[in-house]
Amino acid sequence: MRRFVWRLQRVLDIKSKQEQIKTQELYAMTEKLAQTRGELISQQRILRDVLESIANENPKDRLSSQEFFLSHSAATDERIKQLRKSIEEQEVKQKEKIAEVLKLRRFKESLERLKEQAKKRYIEEQDKIEQKQLDETATMGFNRESRQSAEDAEAEVKYVKSTEITVSLQENQK
Repeated sequence: MRRFVWRLQRVLDIKSKQEQIKTQELYAMTEKLAQTRGELISQQRILRDVLESIANENPKDRLSSQEFFLSHSAATDERIKQLRKSIEEQEVKQKEKIAEVLKLRRFKESLERLKEQAKKRYIEEQDKIEQKQLDETATMGFNRESRQSAEDAEAEVKYVKSTEITVSLQENQK
C-alpha cells in the first residue's frame, strides 16, 4: 500500500509551530505579569509597614516621621499607580494573546480532524483497490482452473472415444 500523503500537512506544521511560539510568548507575558503583581504587593507591604511603624512610634517622634513619610509618599503612590496601570495593560495584552493562542489551537485542531478524515478515506480507498485486485486475481485463477478442467474433460472424452474405437476395431478383427 502506498504511503499516505496529506497536501495540507505543511499548513498544519506551520500552524503548530505558530501555536507553540504564541504559547511561549503567553508564558513569558504571564511571568512578567506575575512579577509586576509581586512588585506591587511588595510596594504596598512596604507602605503598610512604614505606616504601622509610624503609628507605633512615640508621639513626639512621630511628627517628624509623618512629615518625612508625607514628603516621600507621593513618589510611592505614583509608583503604585504606575504598577497598577502596567498590570492592567499587561492583563489586556495577556487576554489578547490567549485569544490568539485559542484561535490558532482551534484552527490546528480542525486541520487535524481534516487530516484524520482524509487518512480514513485514503485507507478505505486503498482497501477497495486491494479488494478489487484480489477479486481479479481470484477470477483469473478460477477462469484458468475452469479452462484447464474443460480441457482435461475434453482430453478425457477424446481418450475415451479413441479407446472405444480401438476396442471396437479389435472386436471387429476377431
